Amino acid sequence: MAYVDGYVLPVPVAKLAAYRRLARKAGKVWIEHGALEVHECVADDVQSGKHTSFPQAVKLKADEVVVFSWIVYRSRKDRDRVNAAVMADPRMAMMETTDPADWPFDGKRMFWGGFKPVVSLMR
Repeated sequence: MAYVDGYVLPVPVAKLAAYRRLARKAGKVWIEHGALEVHECVADDVQSGKHTSFPQAVKLKADEVVVFSWIVYRSRKDRDRVNAAVMADPRMAMMETTDPADWPFDGKRMFWGGFKPVVSLMR
């Protein structure tokens, strides 16, 4: 059964191109280590809700946009293996050696988790 990691984060509009470059590089690393799919999506039609919403969840600022992303794996076991390999990959060391203030997103307001699909429909 497939497994999905999902994450949501705020990205300053002025740093969106830099985020896209980082996401493309990181996504290629995930794919090389066995992820089946990597998706990075920028909010286009996302409103603040009365109680909760994507903008509220990341405490979105006026000059930011929400990014919603997911990675698909063969299984949870495979996800754990892939993520361990990605974290050990020297190309990902940039995240550990770079000051978080220089990242093109605010990692403190990012959230993520692993999910077991319950319904999958495709055309």
